[in-house]
Amino acid sequence: MADNPERHPRGEAHDPLVEETEAEEARSAAARLFDIRRVIGGLFVAYGLIVGLMGLFDSSAEIDKAQGVRINLWAGLVMLAFGLLMLLWQWLRPTEPPEPRAADER
Repeated sequence: MADNPERHPRGEAHDPLVEETEAEEARSAAARLFDIRRVIGGLFVAYGLIVGLMGLFDSSAEIDKAQGVRINLWAGLVMLAFGLLMLLWQWLRPTEPPEPRAADER
């Protein structure tokens, strides 16, 4: 009976390679979830949209105060472009899952 694989409560066979693959997928998903580029890009896109929309509807007094420049519009566009570049970078070059430490290996 030594040839029988261990059984899980649901009756599935115990396979260490499957468990290792599932653990690596979970670690990789966690690394992508907390990628700082996603957080920074999302915040800059959100703030860029808000500031840019404020710049579209600036009053003439606010434009005169900035010496005739729609500073909110330009700042919003720059922030939006930077945020989109961060998100594009995160999409084109996703993070690699961290290598397991020596303590994790058996």
